[in-house]
Amino acid sequence: MGSRPFLALNILICDARGVDPRLIPFVLELNPHENPTVGLVLQKAGIATASDDPVLARKGCFGVFGKRKDWDSPIYDGDRLELYSKLLVDPKAVRRKKANQNQDAKFQAAAAKRKARRL
Repeated sequence: MGSRPFLALNILICDARGVDPRLIPFVLELNPHENPTVGLVLQKAGIATASDDPVLARKGCFGVFGKRKDWDSPIYDGDRLELYSKLLVDPKAVRRKKANQNQDAKFQAAAAKRKARRL
């Protein structure tokens, strides 16, 4: 008897790391001793070699249906594995800047009221 897989899962890989996101249909063929995990899909698709691969070294660079997953998270038939690009802007910095702008607007409004009272 040959080494035929006993199970095949249809996975959709969404690679958003480049300029244009791509959807790549992928069939994960499992041998009897393998458990379907995110890491196994990444290995068999040729995207990464191991969990410490520099391609996927940063935290939160992949997930399933918009939810961040770990290397050994289970994956199921019909799942969409997403590869995320690096953030262009730090979300904390954006929130901080917006909060400071709101504070500046409050101070300017208070100064305008004081000036109006003096006239």
